[in-house]
Amino acid sequence: MRQLLTAIFLFLISLGVHAQDRWNLRSIVDYAMTNNINVKLSEVQIKIAAVNLKQSKLSQYPTAGFSVNTGLNSGSNQDPTSFSRITQTYLSSGLQLQSSADIFNFYSKRNTIAANGWEAKAALAATDKIKYDIALSAATAYLQILLSKEQENIAAVQIQQTQAQLTNTRKLVDAGSLPELNATQLEAQLALDSLNYITTKGNTTQAILNLKANMNLDAAAPFEIDTPPVESIPVESLASLQPDYVYDIAIKNMPQQRYNDFKLIAATKKAAAARGAMYPTFGAYLNLGSNYNNQSKIVTGFTPKITDIGFVNVGGTTYVVNAPSGTAIYKNSSFTSQLSDNFRQGIGISLSVPIFNGSSLRSNYERSKLNISTVQLQKEQDNQKLKQDIYQAYNAALIAYEKFNTSKKSVDINELNFSYASKRSAVGMLGTFDLITTQNNLLRAKLEYTSNRYDYVFKIKVLEFYKGMGLKL
Repeated sequence: MRQLLTAIFLFLISLGVHAQDRWNLRSIVDYAMTNNINVKLSEVQIKIAAVNLKQSKLSQYPTAGFSVNTGLNSGSNQDPTSFSRITQTYLSSGLQLQSSADIFNFYSKRNTIAANGWEAKAALAATDKIKYDIALSAATAYLQILLSKEQENIAAVQIQQTQAQLTNTRKLVDAGSLPELNATQLEAQLALDSLNYITTKGNTTQAILNLKANMNLDAAAPFEIDTPPVESIPVESLASLQPDYVYDIAIKNMPQQRYNDFKLIAATKKAAAARGAMYPTFGAYLNLGSNYNNQSKIVTGFTPKITDIGFVNVGGTTYVVNAPSGTAIYKNSSFTSQLSDNFRQGIGISLSVPIFNGSSLRSNYERSKLNISTVQLQKEQDNQKLKQDIYQAYNAALIAYEKFNTSKKSVDINELNFSYASKRSAVGMLGTFDLITTQNNLLRAKLEYTSNRYDYVFKIKVLEFYKGMGLKL
């Protein structure tokens, strides 16, 4: 039975592994945002912010502390139970429960709680910012892999074409129709094409390794991606991605801008809390305590005794006058009875007025106001950078669009030239060198066209990202 369960378990694992053999953009981004080290570090900061918020909320409640002390005393000192001066060695114990609470502190604690609440929101926004950056980096790496694979396919087709030309030319050379130079030139071209293919294949491997590093995935792990045709990737039109329009949306939704908004509110609350700390604090306190002395004694009784104290003469008769007396009987007072007998309570209110403390409170307040200015300037700087990035992305998309259209025309022209050159070469009207030149021109045109097409798609995806459309291919 155990072997059967083990087999089923391994089978299910193999299914899971097989299902994850191929990655698409969504699964790549999700995995990267979950496993990237920077995200995990940021999530720790979220937990720290939550702890700070919880602690500041709990600071509103009364504090309480319990203390116990035991000691051996000798010489002239004060009895902890009777508070009289004694000269003896004794063992004493004391128990005390203290509690205090702030009644009013000019809203310092309330503003501190509010500040920590906004700091917690800022920590969440900071994590979103890191996730956004990782998602964009992962998408960039993913598109780079698609581009490299497309270039790899073009290089492979180039090898096939050159190999076919070499095979045909070798037959003509062997038949004496063409000189050996023609075959040698094609062999050299085939070697060059093979080198280009090896280069593009290496670029693909490097792009995959870059993506794995971004995802925090083991470099040795098997990794295959879905490769949708570039023409099937949906893109928004440039008309719907005007920079002013995109900026108005981005400034309201991008996590960096939300982070700055939260930090600014938090800084304002911190300044209010620092200002409140300079004013008096009203509070209340409660003390409960008791003491024990192992030498403390109590009277348990008397030893009776009649003592003559004089004589009295009444009517000529003398009587002896006596009085009852006795010796007190003592025993050590028990620990529990002393705690009960010596139990004391105290309750009151307190007023704490900061008069002089080296200007620390005033300096804290001044620093908090300067921090507000710093956050405001940082917010303004980030907003300017966001606007500049969007306009640059839009301009880059325009240029990429023009290059994409131009390179497409170049491919069409070079394909036509290569078609004519192939026909002329087949009838001996064009030399092998010229044919190779035409073929290389077509290869360069195709590679440039592919590169420009992916570059255009990526530039549009960046604008879509700023627009809040996410990442989709």
